[in-house]
Amino acid sequence: FGDYFKEEAIEWAWELLVDRWGLDPDRLYATVFGGDDQDGVPPDTEAEELWVSKTSIARDHILRCGKKDNFWEMGETGPSGPCSEIHIDLRSDEERAKTPGSSLVNADDPRVMEIWNLVFIQFDRQKNGSLKPLPDKHVDTGMGFERICAVLQGKTSNYDSDVFEGLIQAIAKDAGVTYGQEESTDIAIRVIADHIRAVAFAAGDGAMPSNEGRGYVIRRILRRAVRYGWDRLGYTEPFMHRFVDPLAAQFKDVFPELEAQKSSLQDIIRAEEASFIKTLGQGIERFQELTKGQNKVSGEAAFMLHDTYGFPVDLTSLMAREQGLEVDLDGFDALMAQQKERARAAGATATASANDATAWQLNPEASVKTLDALGEAFDFIGYDHFESEVQLVAKATLSTKKGDKHLVLLDRSPFYAESGGQTADHGVLESPTETLNVLDVQKGRHGFVHTVDRLPTSFSGPWTAKVDRVRRTETAKHHSSAHLLHAILRDTLGSHVVQKGSLVTHDRMRFDFAHFEQIPQETLADIQQQVNLRIQENIPLTEERDVSIDQAKERGAMMLFGEKYGESVRIITFDPEFSVELCAGTHVQATGDLGLYVITSESSASAGVRRIEALTGSAALSYVQRQLQSLSDAQRLVGGGASNLGESIQQLQEAKKDLETQLQSISQKQLLGQLPELMDQAIVLDNALHLIASKVPGASMDGLKQMGYEALRQKPTGLAIVLVSHDPEQGKVALMAAMTDDVIQRGGHAGTWVKGLAALVGGGGGGQPNLATAGGKNPDGMDELVAKAGDQLKELLG
Repeated sequence: FGDYFKEEAIEWAWELLVDRWGLDPDRLYATVFGGDDQDGVPPDTEAEELWVSKTSIARDHILRCGKKDNFWEMGETGPSGPCSEIHIDLRSDEERAKTPGSSLVNADDPRVMEIWNLVFIQFDRQKNGSLKPLPDKHVDTGMGFERICAVLQGKTSNYDSDVFEGLIQAIAKDAGVTYGQEESTDIAIRVIADHIRAVAFAAGDGAMPSNEGRGYVIRRILRRAVRYGWDRLGYTEPFMHRFVDPLAAQFKDVFPELEAQKSSLQDIIRAEEASFIKTLGQGIERFQELTKGQNKVSGEAAFMLHDTYGFPVDLTSLMAREQGLEVDLDGFDALMAQQKERARAAGATATASANDATAWQLNPEASVKTLDALGEAFDFIGYDHFESEVQLVAKATLSTKKGDKHLVLLDRSPFYAESGGQTADHGVLESPTETLNVLDVQKGRHGFVHTVDRLPTSFSGPWTAKVDRVRRTETAKHHSSAHLLHAILRDTLGSHVVQKGSLVTHDRMRFDFAHFEQIPQETLADIQQQVNLRIQENIPLTEERDVSIDQAKERGAMMLFGEKYGESVRIITFDPEFSVELCAGTHVQATGDLGLYVITSESSASAGVRRIEALTGSAALSYVQRQLQSLSDAQRLVGGGASNLGESIQQLQEAKKDLETQLQSISQKQLLGQLPELMDQAIVLDNALHLIASKVPGASMDGLKQMGYEALRQKPTGLAIVLVSHDPEQGKVALMAAMTDDVIQRGGHAGTWVKGLAALVGGGGGGQPNLATAGGKNPDGMDELVAKAGDQLKELLG
């Protein structure tokens, strides 16, 4: 910053391109900012004259361009400045003679393209839109590595350069196609090559696929590539992960992280692919249904594809463009905004209303006279104090859907406000005349908002705030255990593990983290054991406050992506070589204070995110005691000691299975015993066809099928049979239809027959010509089904 500027940047760029790399100066063009009257910024004549005086570029190869191409801005406010782009004309000499390259610069001609962009950061865009000169000016250089490699190697496409060649051939071989023979498959191969690079490098740097922020960018890129492989290369199973191997081999010297993390990256990408492929085929079919006969993809359709099948809207847009359609992006954005608003409203609390100053009654005797002043002066003292004298500054009652909430504001507070996944402290506010129970604490614009069981009758004090020490201590234990777990998960599963969310209360802990598959039980047991070993080591806490964010980064402190950190932060350390995290929560003084740690479950929280729930401290002890009691009860019920309890239970399960098999056999014999009577009652539809249509109380679907098979065996010609039963407990109707081969030859089909009959009991089904089944949910239609079975069969036979 401030070290060099336009003159050096232009001179060095020309030296590298022409003197070192040997590019033909007659093929190079430089653009400069042509000025903007609305901003009041004149043309960048300084850069223009430097191109003339410091390089050998032809005067007519220096072009003035507008704000769109030659003025860079970080956003609506912030650093900005004019650009100077370098373009190269790769056309033949004959083409260049016919049409000057200057007319094709920034005209989207693939053979006249930008290879370098020098951005001169010299302004600061203000909120009012004006541009303020920066005291220190600097250069932001943008050059496409793949593009310059293609130029230097005389290739017309980035994908023809040696940067992509090996990877493209690996993909083509895996897909069983020859690259360069078919444009459709070539495009798919290029997309996959480009996208696997982006995904692998990003994941190697810790950006995991997810539904938020940069993680969703990674997910979108990967899903776009998977769809190309599915649609154009015939992949129906995960395939992208296989290309991490050749990619890692290619870049092992310049990006060794790929080689070091190759196995875990393959697992992450494979799991992400598998998740999307589950719905990809159905999603493509649904897309075709939704767009058939349409000239546009509605916002509702795009939202449904996104919400139900996981199609990012840019993937839907790509598929639409391939069919000459466009997507109603405004409609899609509106539906997404509604969904986010519903989620926001569902999580909203009265604290939002508490930020409204008009809702509060101020204490006229308070040391601060306005709520804004309170917001600036408020002090959280809970790290050092469980109890403190405080002043009640304001009180309010807010109406919510769950009833009235009584709130108070204090000048300072020892109560921890819900934050970072840790729930709020409970306790009391006491004065000489009354006591208020503190039920919740939230952060607000005017300090901490304390929810109490009732409003104080008077502001008069003195007031004392007392934190529930037992609850706070147990909460701190669970929070510290989350830090231990996080560190051990990264050591055990890999550095891709990052926290995605957490809940820390006084009686449990929930920890969500990026990981691609279920953790095996033996691994989970080992993780639990490692946490308990760290507890036994009694590692002391090191707490550091007001550490600069830059210093924290230098020390490698774990930071949560998406969290907003100030200039100074708090660092919680349990052994500098083990766990160092930025954290504002409360913690134990040493790991030994946790006592015991028990993992109670491991499950999926969402795609690519796993969840561990665990207990520590008193909650863990109570849990173990309950488990031991359950074990003791089980021992008493089955007999024997703890050492052979598993064997005893297994024997009981085997005995139960044997009894169930015997019971099923007896039931089958009873059902089959009804067949002779049913056969005798068969209705003769014509000389060659007998019909059995009957209800069979208590029969399962398997039982009905066995009766059907046995009936066909006993009478191999001229028979059609339909049996129906009802399970009162489940409220379901089971239906089976069967017929002999000669009936099928006359036009019969058991599947068609049973489908029509199932409608009478509110269901559906189908199957093979000889035997088919169906289900229903309306037992009241069973009599009608039996009565109409013959008529429907006659219609089927014509």
